[in-house]
Amino acid sequence: VQLQASGGGLEQPGGSLRLSCAASGFTLDPYAIVWFRQAPGKEREAISCITDTEGRTYYIEALRGRFTISRDNAKNTGYLQMNNLSPEDTAGYYCAADLYCTGRSTPRYWGQGTLVTVSS
Repeated sequence: VQLQASGGGLEQPGGSLRLSCAASGFTLDPYAIVWFRQAPGKEREAISCITDTEGRTYYIEALRGRFTISRDNAKNTGYLQMNNLSPEDTAGYYCAADLYCTGRSTPRYWGQGTLVTVSS
């Protein structure tokens, strides 16, 4: 059972990245997919979530309009499209699978993170 986030890297301010969250060993269908991030010196926080069946999406206010969460159950993968990146988005990004979009710090499954650095 594994969740693996990928797609991070170095990007310039104003640029875009798409993160992927691939599941193996289990199916993501019944689970909400949650993205967390942890900036240097800060606590990890839930930033976006997409529910299992209806695909309802949630974002923290600071990201609304710039980030888009999605999922492709056929590929057993979730995504986070990040546009108009700023240095404040620099963080480790982690995906998780959980029963509901509560953003709790103990989701059912944690994934390994991917580092996003936004700098000119």
